[in-house]
Amino acid sequence: VATARTEGRLVGLASAISDGHLVVYYPHVLVHPEHQGAGVGRLLMNALQERYGDFHQQCLISDFDAVAFYQKLGFTRAGSMVPMWIYEGDDH
Repeated sequence: VATARTEGRLVGLASAISDGHLVVYYPHVLVHPEHQGAGVGRLLMNALQERYGDFHQQCLISDFDAVAFYQKLGFTRAGSMVPMWIYEGDDH
């Protein structure tokens, strides 16, 4: 887990789940809307990349509006794979 704070206030959080050797999944990269576009997300991802940057496979599922952000960090579309889920929420 990596966090970003401004004046002690939490403004961003990123987390990773990994097998410790080859594969890492980033389930959460969250930045408070007031701080989006200010480099907070990039700092969080850089912190995760310090640990997992040389792993064979790095995965995430991006909201449509964040695709360009992740592409700037080197992520590409996962071929012809289709993300799937069972989701009980109503916010997507």
